[in-house]
Amino acid sequence: MIAATIVPTRLRFGLAALAIGAVSTFGSAAYARGPEGIADVAEKVIDAVVNISTSQTVEAKGGGSNTMPQLPPGSPFEEFFDDFFKNRKGPGGGKGGDNGGGPPHKTNSLGSGFIIDTSGVVVTNNHVIADADEINVILNDGSKIKAELVGVDKKTDLAVLKFKPPKPLVSVKFGDSDKLRLGDWVVAIGNPFSLGGTVTAGIVSAKNRDISSGPYDSYIQTDAAINRGNSGGPLFNLDGDVVGVNTLIISPSGGSIGIGFAVPSKTVAGVVDQLRQFGELRRGWLGVRIQSVTDEIAESLNIKPARGALVAGVDDKGPAKPAGIEPGDVVVKFDGKDVKDPKDLSRVVADTAVGKEVDVIVIRKGEEQTKKVTLGRLQDPDKVQAAVKTDEPPPEKPVTQKALGLDLAVLNKDLRTRYKIKDTVKGVVVTNVDANSDAAEKRLSAGDVIVEVAQEAVASGADIQKRVDQLKKDGKKSVLLLVSNGDGELRFVALSVQ
Repeated sequence: MIAATIVPTRLRFGLAALAIGAVSTFGSAAYARGPEGIADVAEKVIDAVVNISTSQTVEAKGGGSNTMPQLPPGSPFEEFFDDFFKNRKGPGGGKGGDNGGGPPHKTNSLGSGFIIDTSGVVVTNNHVIADADEINVILNDGSKIKAELVGVDKKTDLAVLKFKPPKPLVSVKFGDSDKLRLGDWVVAIGNPFSLGGTVTAGIVSAKNRDISSGPYDSYIQTDAAINRGNSGGPLFNLDGDVVGVNTLIISPSGGSIGIGFAVPSKTVAGVVDQLRQFGELRRGWLGVRIQSVTDEIAESLNIKPARGALVAGVDDKGPAKPAGIEPGDVVVKFDGKDVKDPKDLSRVVADTAVGKEVDVIVIRKGEEQTKKVTLGRLQDPDKVQAAVKTDEPPPEKPVTQKALGLDLAVLNKDLRTRYKIKDTVKGVVVTNVDANSDAAEKRLSAGDVIVEVAQEAVASGADIQKRVDQLKKDGKKSVLLLVSNGDGELRFVALSVQ
């Protein structure tokens, strides 16, 4: 079985080489025909699409002049160079490569971009120009001009460049990616495998695609041929407006198999405006930690259907705190926009202007409430601290209570020391988890502290059992726990009570 790989579509070269192979193609005339407007679109915008050439000085990795060049996976040159370097003799006629590291050398990368302002402003992908010592823009007529970096946003993989035009330029404008429909025809133009000015066409295969490549994933998926070197190039609608920036492909070989992804123009336009104005991104910040609302959690909170983003924690210094947002609230609407899941909330908050006052609708204990929040600014880089689990000694017996497949004990000084639980954390500590229980499947572990059960504080195992018994009488299928780790980081966990 061949494993598919998500591949950034920048093309790297270690040595210059060119090979031409014959390829047979089959397909019906009707399919090959496509819409009549493609040629008009290409002719209109081709001069606004540029190639991006970068160079970077790197240290040789123990091969000197005999080092294998970096090539795209599946490249037709891979086998040739592999044989060449394996059979090549080292310096002085000896066998093998140079034992020394060799002097630093330059590597080159190629990508694509497009002009959005005739003053010489270019949009491309961040990964096309990342770590480059020199960046050059190559116009459609072959003119090569040195460019300067205006700013980058790593989270959306976008960059803005600036260069001095040697002649009048052609620019393109952004279209509305929200108006794209599945099946709409789109046109990609770029620099695949250094073959500049290449036009391909296809349809919109999917929208709002999340491939877990970043916190704000919402890609346009297209079957237009996108290959290495297309990175940063534009995706046009049939009006000649840019509706996306081609960024990634899924491929087992590095070549196009008809699954490409473009950052939608709605996202790109906002990022580009901020990079041009500030040289950086200034994203909105709500100051909450969120998690998904599973069916079990929705049932526990009386939310039908399951939707929204569950607030698991509130930053003491964040904007949500003074607005009255609390752990256990489920955000279902933000600034007039529906929130279906945590990704929706992350994207809409990030896209909202810093300092803007917005209405946030939350569900609390089954009822909707509106909170007014003045957004802060998300600091970059984000400081994300992962909880570190350490090997703990076997739990001491006896425990004070058993419930939900958990051994529970009242927090005391000895238990705080054993599990490294801060004094600010209050609740009932888990000392053991039944391996066959629902709690084990939900990854509860010794040292976790149950703070609330069904949104009520608990101080002992007896409190927990009492709440569980009441929920069973009420016909509930699950119970919602608010769980803390030793550092005080909270999350919600729904466990079956059946």
